[in-house]
Amino acid sequence: MQTDWEGYYLDGKTAVRHRAVVRLLRTRLEIATETGHTAWWPYGEVRQTQGFYEGQEVRLERGGQLPEVLLIRDAAFLSALHRVAPETAGRFHDPSRRRRRIALTALAALAVVGITTALYLWGIPGMASVVAPHVPPSWEERLGRSVSEHLAPEARRCIETTRAQAIQDIADALLSTVRDSPYTFRIMVANNPSVNALAAPGGYVVVFRGLLEQTQTAEELAGVLAHEFQHILFRHTTRALLRHASTGLLLAAITGDMTGPMAYGLESARILGELRYSRQDEDEADRAGFRMLVDAGVDPAGMIAFFETLATKQPKTLTLPPYLSTHPTTEGRIERLRSLDSRTQPATTRLLPGADWRDVRRICGATNPLVR
Repeated sequence: MQTDWEGYYLDGKTAVRHRAVVRLLRTRLEIATETGHTAWWPYGEVRQTQGFYEGQEVRLERGGQLPEVLLIRDAAFLSALHRVAPETAGRFHDPSRRRRRIALTALAALAVVGITTALYLWGIPGMASVVAPHVPPSWEERLGRSVSEHLAPEARRCIETTRAQAIQDIADALLSTVRDSPYTFRIMVANNPSVNALAAPGGYVVVFRGLLEQTQTAEELAGVLAHEFQHILFRHTTRALLRHASTGLLLAAITGDMTGPMAYGLESARILGELRYSRQDEDEADRAGFRMLVDAGVDPAGMIAFFETLATKQPKTLTLPPYLSTHPTTEGRIERLRSLDSRTQPATTRLLPGADWRDVRRICGATNPLVR
Protein backbone atom coordinates (compact mmCIF):
# COMPACT_ATOMS: atom_id res chain seq x y z
CA MET A 1 0.00 0.00 0.00
CA GLN A 2 1.35 3.40 -0.93
CA THR A 3 1.93 5.61 2.11
CA ASP A 4 4.17 8.37 0.70
CA TRP A 5 2.62 11.03 -1.56
CA GLU A 6 3.99 14.08 -3.31
CA GLY A 7 2.42 17.44 -2.61
CA TYR A 8 2.94 21.09 -1.75
CA TYR A 9 3.09 22.63 1.70
CA LEU A 10 2.27 26.26 2.61
CA ASP A 11 3.23 27.39 6.11
CA GLY A 12 0.48 30.01 6.46
CA LYS A 13 3.01 32.81 6.83
CA THR A 14 4.00 33.26 3.19
CA ALA A 15 2.51 32.38 -0.21
CA VAL A 16 5.48 30.20 -1.11
CA ARG A 17 4.71 26.59 -2.04
CA HIS A 18 7.23 24.06 -0.82
CA ARG A 19 7.52 20.66 -2.39
CA ALA A 20 6.86 18.02 0.22
CA VAL A 21 6.52 14.32 0.79
CA VAL A 22 3.41 13.45 2.81
CA ARG A 23 3.50 10.18 4.74
CA LEU A 24 0.34 8.54 5.97
CA LEU A 25 0.59 7.30 9.56
CA ARG A 26 -2.11 5.72 11.70
CA THR A 27 -2.82 8.80 13.81
CA ARG A 28 -1.28 11.68 11.88
CA LEU A 29 0.33 13.00 8.71
CA GLU A 30 4.08 13.47 8.50
CA ILE A 31 5.08 16.30 6.11
CA ALA A 32 8.73 16.59 5.04
CA THR A 33 9.52 19.61 2.85
CA GLU A 34 12.39 19.94 0.37
CA THR A 35 13.91 22.59 2.66
CA GLY A 36 14.33 20.04 5.47
CA HIS A 37 11.35 21.18 7.55
CA THR A 38 9.17 18.44 9.08
CA ALA A 39 5.65 18.89 10.44
CA TRP A 40 3.22 16.50 12.07
CA TRP A 41 -0.53 16.97 11.67
CA PRO A 42 -2.81 14.91 13.96
CA TYR A 43 -5.87 13.90 11.97
CA GLY A 44 -8.16 15.48 14.56
CA GLU A 45 -6.71 18.91 13.73
CA VAL A 46 -6.96 18.59 9.94
CA ARG A 47 -9.92 19.62 7.79
CA GLN A 48 -10.53 19.03 4.11
CA THR A 49 -11.65 22.07 2.09
CA GLN A 50 -11.27 20.83 -1.48
CA GLY A 51 -11.12 17.59 -3.45
CA PHE A 52 -14.69 16.40 -3.11
CA TYR A 53 -15.25 16.15 -6.87
CA GLU A 54 -13.46 14.20 -9.58
CA GLY A 55 -10.54 16.11 -11.09
CA GLN A 56 -10.24 18.48 -8.14
CA GLU A 57 -6.96 18.92 -6.24
CA VAL A 58 -7.09 17.75 -2.61
CA ARG A 59 -6.63 20.61 -0.15
CA LEU A 60 -6.10 20.03 3.58
CA GLU A 61 -5.82 22.79 6.16
CA ARG A 62 -4.66 23.01 9.78
CA GLY A 63 -4.89 26.03 12.04
CA GLY A 64 -6.98 29.18 12.39
CA GLN A 65 -7.34 32.36 10.36
CA LEU A 66 -4.11 31.86 8.36
CA PRO A 67 -3.87 28.07 8.28
CA GLU A 68 -1.14 25.80 7.09
CA VAL A 69 -2.12 24.23 3.78
CA LEU A 70 -1.32 20.93 2.12
CA LEU A 71 -2.07 20.40 -1.60
CA ILE A 72 -2.05 16.94 -3.18
CA ARG A 73 -3.01 16.43 -6.81
CA ASP A 74 -3.66 12.69 -6.72
CA ALA A 75 -7.13 12.00 -5.28
CA ALA A 76 -6.05 8.40 -4.61
CA PHE A 77 -4.33 9.91 -1.56
CA LEU A 78 -7.74 10.07 0.12
CA SER A 79 -8.48 6.42 -0.58
CA ALA A 80 -5.12 5.45 0.92
CA LEU A 81 -5.84 7.63 3.96
CA HIS A 82 -9.06 5.70 4.61
CA ARG A 83 -7.17 2.42 4.48
CA VAL A 84 -4.29 3.52 6.74
CA ALA A 85 -6.37 5.33 9.36
CA PRO A 86 -9.92 3.98 9.16
CA GLU A 87 -10.74 5.05 12.74
CA THR A 88 -10.29 8.78 12.08
CA ALA A 89 -10.57 9.04 8.28
CA GLY A 90 -14.33 9.53 8.43
CA ARG A 91 -13.76 13.28 8.56
CA PHE A 92 -12.29 13.14 5.04
CA HIS A 93 -13.95 12.51 1.70
CA ASP A 94 -13.87 8.93 0.44
CA PRO A 95 -13.60 8.76 -3.42
CA SER A 96 -15.11 5.29 -3.41
CA ARG A 97 -18.33 6.86 -2.17
CA ARG A 98 -18.26 9.12 -5.20
CA ARG A 99 -18.77 6.11 -7.44
CA ARG A 100 -21.59 4.93 -5.21
CA ARG A 101 -23.10 8.40 -5.28
CA ILE A 102 -22.97 8.45 -9.10
CA ALA A 103 -24.61 5.04 -9.20
CA LEU A 104 -27.29 6.16 -6.73
CA THR A 105 -27.86 9.32 -8.73
CA ALA A 106 -28.30 7.26 -11.88
CA LEU A 107 -30.69 4.95 -10.08
CA ALA A 108 -32.61 7.95 -8.73
CA ALA A 109 -32.86 9.37 -12.26
CA LEU A 110 -34.17 6.05 -13.54
CA ALA A 111 -36.63 5.95 -10.65
CA VAL A 112 -37.90 9.43 -11.54
CA VAL A 113 -38.31 8.38 -15.18
CA GLY A 114 -40.10 5.22 -14.07
CA ILE A 115 -42.41 7.05 -11.69
CA THR A 116 -43.15 9.73 -14.29
CA THR A 117 -43.90 7.08 -16.91
CA ALA A 118 -46.14 5.16 -14.50
CA LEU A 119 -47.94 8.38 -13.59
CA TYR A 120 -48.47 9.20 -17.27
CA LEU A 121 -49.57 5.70 -18.29
CA TRP A 122 -51.61 4.71 -15.23
CA GLY A 123 -51.74 7.46 -12.62
CA ILE A 124 -53.25 10.28 -14.69
CA PRO A 125 -55.72 7.99 -16.54
CA GLY A 126 -56.73 6.52 -13.19
CA MET A 127 -57.20 9.95 -11.67
CA ALA A 128 -59.17 11.09 -14.72
CA SER A 129 -61.62 8.21 -14.29
CA VAL A 130 -62.10 9.12 -10.63
CA VAL A 131 -62.35 12.88 -11.18
CA ALA A 132 -64.58 12.98 -14.29
CA PRO A 133 -67.85 11.90 -12.58
CA HIS A 134 -67.43 14.70 -10.03
CA VAL A 135 -66.52 17.56 -12.36
CA PRO A 136 -69.19 20.30 -12.11
CA PRO A 137 -71.31 20.54 -15.28
CA SER A 138 -70.63 24.29 -15.30
CA TRP A 139 -66.89 23.53 -15.62
CA GLU A 140 -67.59 21.10 -18.47
CA GLU A 141 -69.82 23.66 -20.17
CA ARG A 142 -67.09 26.30 -20.12
CA LEU A 143 -64.50 23.85 -21.41
CA GLY A 144 -66.90 22.66 -24.13
CA ARG A 145 -67.65 26.23 -25.22
CA SER A 146 -63.94 27.02 -25.42
CA VAL A 147 -63.24 23.83 -27.38
CA SER A 148 -66.10 24.39 -29.81
CA GLU A 149 -64.92 27.95 -30.47
CA HIS A 150 -61.64 26.49 -31.69
CA LEU A 151 -63.26 23.64 -33.64
CA ALA A 152 -65.97 25.87 -35.15
CA PRO A 153 -64.95 29.53 -34.96
CA GLU A 154 -67.85 31.92 -35.40
CA ALA A 155 -66.75 33.01 -38.87
CA ARG A 156 -66.88 29.38 -40.09
CA ARG A 157 -70.24 28.38 -38.63
CA CYS A 158 -73.18 27.62 -40.91
CA ILE A 159 -76.17 29.33 -39.34
CA GLU A 160 -78.79 29.78 -42.08
CA THR A 161 -81.93 29.91 -39.94
CA THR A 162 -84.33 27.51 -41.68
CA ARG A 163 -81.84 24.70 -42.23
CA ALA A 164 -80.26 25.17 -38.79
CA GLN A 165 -83.73 24.81 -37.25
CA ALA A 166 -84.28 21.58 -39.17
CA ILE A 167 -81.09 20.13 -37.67
CA GLN A 168 -82.11 21.37 -34.23
CA ASP A 169 -85.50 19.65 -34.66
CA ILE A 170 -83.68 16.35 -35.19
CA ALA A 171 -81.67 16.92 -32.02
CA ASP A 172 -84.79 17.91 -30.05
CA ALA A 173 -86.58 14.71 -31.09
CA LEU A 174 -83.70 12.65 -29.71
CA LEU A 175 -83.21 14.73 -26.56
CA SER A 176 -86.88 14.43 -25.68
CA THR A 177 -85.98 10.96 -24.40
CA VAL A 178 -83.37 12.29 -21.94
CA ARG A 179 -84.41 12.87 -18.34
CA ASP A 180 -82.61 15.02 -15.77
CA SER A 181 -79.62 15.89 -17.91
CA PRO A 182 -77.42 18.69 -16.46
CA TYR A 183 -76.48 19.83 -19.98
CA THR A 184 -77.98 22.16 -22.54
CA PHE A 185 -77.15 20.56 -25.88
CA ARG A 186 -75.93 22.76 -28.72
CA ILE A 187 -75.36 21.63 -32.31
CA MET A 188 -72.88 23.57 -34.42
CA VAL A 189 -72.29 22.99 -38.13
CA ALA A 190 -68.80 24.04 -39.20
CA ASN A 191 -67.96 24.93 -42.79
CA ASN A 192 -65.20 22.34 -42.95
CA PRO A 193 -64.91 19.63 -45.66
CA SER A 194 -63.65 17.01 -43.20
CA VAL A 195 -66.00 14.03 -42.79
CA ASN A 196 -66.19 14.30 -39.03
CA ALA A 197 -68.30 15.11 -35.98
CA LEU A 198 -67.00 15.71 -32.47
CA ALA A 199 -68.59 15.76 -29.03
CA ALA A 200 -67.17 18.35 -26.66
CA PRO A 201 -67.81 18.40 -22.90
CA GLY A 202 -70.86 20.15 -21.51
CA GLY A 203 -73.33 19.43 -24.34
CA TYR A 204 -71.55 20.76 -27.44
CA VAL A 205 -71.56 18.76 -30.69
CA VAL A 206 -69.71 20.03 -33.77
CA VAL A 207 -70.76 18.54 -37.12
CA PHE A 208 -68.46 19.30 -40.04
CA ARG A 209 -69.96 20.11 -43.44
CA GLY A 210 -68.13 17.16 -45.01
CA LEU A 211 -69.98 14.69 -42.79
CA LEU A 212 -73.35 16.37 -43.24
CA GLU A 213 -72.97 16.12 -47.01
CA GLN A 214 -72.37 12.36 -46.73
CA THR A 215 -75.72 11.71 -45.04
CA GLN A 216 -78.58 10.62 -47.29
CA THR A 217 -81.45 11.10 -44.83
CA ALA A 218 -82.29 12.95 -41.64
CA GLU A 219 -82.27 9.59 -39.87
CA GLU A 220 -78.60 9.07 -40.75
CA LEU A 221 -77.65 12.38 -39.13
CA ALA A 222 -79.84 11.40 -36.17
CA GLY A 223 -77.73 8.25 -35.75
CA VAL A 224 -74.54 10.32 -35.63
CA LEU A 225 -76.02 12.78 -33.15
CA ALA A 226 -77.42 10.03 -30.91
CA HIS A 227 -73.96 8.44 -30.74
CA GLU A 228 -72.25 11.76 -29.95
CA PHE A 229 -74.85 12.68 -27.32
CA GLN A 230 -73.98 9.50 -25.43
CA HIS A 231 -70.29 10.42 -25.29
CA ILE A 232 -71.39 13.60 -23.52
CA LEU A 233 -74.01 12.02 -21.24
CA PHE A 234 -71.63 9.28 -20.12
CA ARG A 235 -68.85 11.88 -19.82
CA HIS A 236 -66.62 9.86 -22.12
CA THR A 237 -65.33 13.06 -23.68
CA THR A 238 -64.60 14.76 -20.36
CA ARG A 239 -62.78 11.70 -19.05
CA ALA A 240 -60.80 11.27 -22.27
CA LEU A 241 -59.69 14.90 -22.29
CA LEU A 242 -58.59 14.73 -18.67
CA ARG A 243 -56.72 11.52 -19.47
CA HIS A 244 -54.91 12.76 -22.57
CA ALA A 245 -54.46 16.45 -21.90
CA SER A 246 -51.76 17.97 -19.73
CA THR A 247 -51.77 17.49 -15.97
CA GLY A 248 -52.66 21.18 -15.77
CA LEU A 249 -56.14 20.48 -17.14
CA LEU A 250 -56.59 17.61 -14.70
CA LEU A 251 -55.54 19.82 -11.78
CA ALA A 252 -57.88 22.55 -12.99
CA ALA A 253 -60.76 20.06 -12.90
CA ILE A 254 -59.79 18.78 -9.44
CA THR A 255 -59.51 22.26 -7.97
CA GLY A 256 -62.52 23.66 -9.79
CA ASP A 257 -60.41 26.38 -11.39
CA MET A 258 -62.81 28.16 -13.72
CA THR A 259 -60.01 29.82 -15.69
CA GLY A 260 -58.67 26.41 -16.69
CA PRO A 261 -61.29 25.61 -19.36
CA MET A 262 -60.45 28.76 -21.30
CA ALA A 263 -56.70 28.28 -20.97
CA TYR A 264 -56.82 24.68 -22.23
CA GLY A 265 -59.42 25.12 -24.98
CA LEU A 266 -56.95 25.00 -27.87
CA GLU A 267 -55.09 22.01 -26.47
CA SER A 268 -58.37 20.15 -25.89
CA ALA A 269 -59.60 20.96 -29.40
CA ARG A 270 -56.42 19.46 -30.85
CA ILE A 271 -56.79 16.35 -28.70
CA LEU A 272 -60.45 15.89 -29.66
CA GLY A 273 -59.49 16.03 -33.32
CA GLU A 274 -57.15 13.07 -32.85
CA LEU A 275 -58.93 11.26 -30.02
CA ARG A 276 -59.78 7.57 -30.15
CA TYR A 277 -62.29 6.48 -27.54
CA SER A 278 -61.82 3.16 -25.80
CA ARG A 279 -63.63 0.16 -27.23
CA GLN A 280 -65.81 0.07 -24.13
CA ASP A 281 -66.80 3.73 -24.55
CA GLU A 282 -67.59 3.19 -28.23
CA ASP A 283 -69.75 0.16 -27.51
CA GLU A 284 -71.57 2.02 -24.74
CA ALA A 285 -72.21 5.02 -27.01
CA ASP A 286 -73.43 2.73 -29.82
CA ARG A 287 -75.86 0.81 -27.64
CA ALA A 288 -77.18 3.82 -25.74
CA GLY A 289 -77.39 5.87 -28.94
CA PHE A 290 -79.31 3.05 -30.61
CA ARG A 291 -81.69 2.94 -27.63
CA MET A 292 -82.14 6.74 -27.84
CA LEU A 293 -83.24 6.39 -31.47
CA VAL A 294 -85.70 3.63 -30.61
CA ASP A 295 -87.11 5.55 -27.63
CA ALA A 296 -87.60 8.59 -29.87
CA GLY A 297 -89.40 6.43 -32.46
CA VAL A 298 -86.68 7.08 -35.05
CA ASP A 299 -85.64 4.31 -37.41
CA PRO A 300 -82.16 3.17 -36.19
CA ALA A 301 -81.43 1.72 -39.62
CA GLY A 302 -80.18 5.19 -40.52
CA MET A 303 -77.40 4.87 -37.95
CA ILE A 304 -76.28 1.58 -39.50
CA ALA A 305 -76.63 2.89 -43.05
CA PHE A 306 -74.37 5.85 -42.38
CA PHE A 307 -71.57 3.69 -40.92
CA GLU A 308 -71.90 1.34 -43.87
CA THR A 309 -71.72 4.25 -46.32
CA LEU A 310 -68.46 5.50 -44.80
CA ALA A 311 -67.01 2.00 -44.59
CA THR A 312 -67.59 1.47 -48.34
CA LYS A 313 -65.49 4.57 -49.05
CA GLN A 314 -62.43 3.13 -47.32
CA PRO A 315 -61.06 1.19 -50.34
CA LYS A 316 -61.16 4.39 -52.44
CA THR A 317 -58.76 6.21 -50.12
CA LEU A 318 -55.48 5.40 -48.42
CA THR A 319 -56.86 6.51 -45.08
CA LEU A 320 -60.15 6.19 -43.27
CA PRO A 321 -62.55 9.14 -43.23
CA PRO A 322 -61.80 11.16 -40.06
CA TYR A 323 -65.09 10.10 -38.47
CA LEU A 324 -64.13 6.45 -38.77
CA SER A 325 -60.54 7.03 -37.65
CA THR A 326 -61.68 8.73 -34.44
CA HIS A 327 -64.77 6.52 -34.05
CA PRO A 328 -63.45 3.23 -35.43
CA THR A 329 -66.19 1.20 -37.10
CA THR A 330 -65.54 -2.47 -37.75
CA GLU A 331 -67.62 -5.15 -39.39
CA GLY A 332 -68.27 -6.59 -35.95
CA ARG A 333 -69.58 -3.26 -34.75
CA ILE A 334 -71.99 -2.96 -37.68
CA GLU A 335 -73.12 -6.53 -37.11
CA ARG A 336 -73.90 -5.76 -33.45
CA LEU A 337 -76.02 -2.81 -34.51
CA ARG A 338 -77.83 -4.97 -37.06
CA SER A 339 -78.49 -7.50 -34.33
CA LEU A 340 -80.01 -4.81 -32.13
CA ASP A 341 -82.06 -3.52 -35.07
CA SER A 342 -83.57 -6.93 -35.68
CA ARG A 343 -85.05 -6.94 -32.17
CA THR A 344 -86.68 -3.48 -32.29
CA GLN A 345 -90.21 -2.40 -33.07
CA PRO A 346 -90.85 -0.52 -36.32
CA ALA A 347 -90.15 3.21 -36.21
CA THR A 348 -93.11 5.47 -35.47
CA THR A 349 -91.56 8.86 -36.24
CA ARG A 350 -90.34 10.16 -39.57
CA LEU A 351 -87.93 13.01 -39.14
CA LEU A 352 -88.56 16.23 -41.09
CA PRO A 353 -91.59 14.97 -43.05
CA GLY A 354 -91.99 16.90 -46.27
CA ALA A 355 -88.52 18.44 -46.08
CA ASP A 356 -85.94 18.01 -48.83
CA TRP A 357 -82.90 16.58 -47.02
CA ARG A 358 -80.60 17.44 -49.92
CA ASP A 359 -81.58 21.05 -49.39
CA VAL A 360 -80.96 20.88 -45.63
CA ARG A 361 -77.48 19.53 -46.28
CA ARG A 362 -76.66 22.70 -48.21
CA ILE A 363 -76.76 24.81 -45.05
CA CYS A 364 -73.15 25.90 -45.52
CA GLY A 365 -73.77 26.98 -49.08
CA ALA A 366 -76.77 29.11 -48.16
CA THR A 367 -76.58 32.84 -47.76
CA ASN A 368 -74.77 33.38 -44.51
CA PRO A 369 -73.29 36.73 -43.50
CA LEU A 370 -70.66 35.05 -41.32
CA VAL A 371 -69.26 32.76 -44.05
CA ARG A 372 -67.17 34.23 -46.86
